[in-house]
Amino acid sequence: MNTITNKIFDEERALYGLQNLIIKDCSFDGPADGESALKEGKEIIVQNCFFNLRYPFWHDEGLKITATEMTEFCRAAVWYSHDIEIVDTKLHGIKALRECGNVKMCGCEIVSPEFGWSVQGIEMEDCTAESEYFMMRSNHLDFRNVRMKGKYSFQYITDSVFEDCVFDSKDTFWHGKNITILNCVVKGEYLAWYSENITFENCKIIGTQPLCYCRNLRLINCEMIETDLSFERSEVEATLTAPVDSIKNPLSGHIYVPVVGEVIKDIAEAKGEIIIKKKQ
Repeated sequence: MNTITNKIFDEERALYGLQNLIIKDCSFDGPADGESALKEGKEIIVQNCFFNLRYPFWHDEGLKITATEMTEFCRAAVWYSHDIEIVDTKLHGIKALRECGNVKMCGCEIVSPEFGWSVQGIEMEDCTAESEYFMMRSNHLDFRNVRMKGKYSFQYITDSVFEDCVFDSKDTFWHGKNITILNCVVKGEYLAWYSENITFENCKIIGTQPLCYCRNLRLINCEMIETDLSFERSEVEATLTAPVDSIKNPLSGHIYVPVVGEVIKDIAEAKGEIIIKKKQ
């Protein structure tokens, strides 16, 4: 592979269409303010570089980025690309990842509204994220030890697993389908409305009006904190380990709970059973 080291690039499409290339200690910045520096590349390795210009990685195949910084001015950094690995990297521009496939991320710092839309397969481990509409309409997410803060996260995602994560985000998992959440803390208002085939196991759930209008919802050994008006019009099987403030109109299933502050059933369709099961 050819290697480029200690160079500065600021022109339009500076390294367009190159293949089998290592780029080390380079800066993509300058007065020419060019875009799309590495567009249409193949088998590109980027190490310890600085990106301050727009759209650097579009339509790339076989991309590895390590110990690199993409600033807030590096908008829409990685789009329409496949077979991507991003390690120990800062992604601080809006819409940093979109329409990509087979992505692996580890040790990254994400500060990027509208990150990760329509991604087909992504593994993320030991990362932090601040975002709005994080990972919308993506599928096959496999997240471990990810800490995320924002709004409207994981909406319309499918076929995904989350383990040992902490999410602080309102309207999380709306319209999600075929999702498993294990050993996670999920905080925020209106969790997982309109979801289907979603399972929480050994999780802590915090916030008002969670888990409404769900189909085939399962909770296994979960703790719910400050969760009022829970399970409205949901089909639910739940085993809860702590008191719940209130439960409203579950359509079907069984909810095992040690204490519930209030049970509201004011519609005929609310056939779900609430069973008070105190700890032995």
